[in-house]
Amino acid sequence: MEFKLALLAVKDVKVSKEFYEELFDQKVILDLGRNLTFSGGFAIQEDFAWLTDLPVESVMEKSNNMELYFEVEDFDGFMDKIKDYGSIEYVHQPKKYQWQQRVVRIYDPDHHIIEIGESMAVIARRYLAEGYSIDETSKIIQHPIEFVEMCKQG
Repeated sequence: MEFKLALLAVKDVKVSKEFYEELFDQKVILDLGRNLTFSGGFAIQEDFAWLTDLPVESVMEKSNNMELYFEVEDFDGFMDKIKDYGSIEYVHQPKKYQWQQRVVRIYDPDHHIIEIGESMAVIARRYLAEGYSIDETSKIIQHPIEFVEMCKQG
């Protein structure tokens, strides 16, 4: 058995397509009309209740029980992109975790949580460039030494 992708139920496939293309640079790799698959390995489905034979009212909005996770090389640039996009509902404003990653969570047009985190590789390289050793960087960012070594090599 092989896992293929996550599928999100959406009200309007066109609105969601624009959101993911414009903000997240996703490319549609399969367009089936009511169902689109993106280059990032997830899909959106309009008329989810019809597809699954579930009652329409059982397809919940804003359940806050899962998220799609993206990493960006330029976190500040992405935050500017969000501001320029228009009306975005935030789960929370940008914050920094103890492993030094800056993260923001927003809702997509159908209230699925989208997490955008600063690339951990970028963070590792930043500490290495500041003169921290591989061991020190590993402890600071709470990632394995092997990960930091890979980041150092490029």
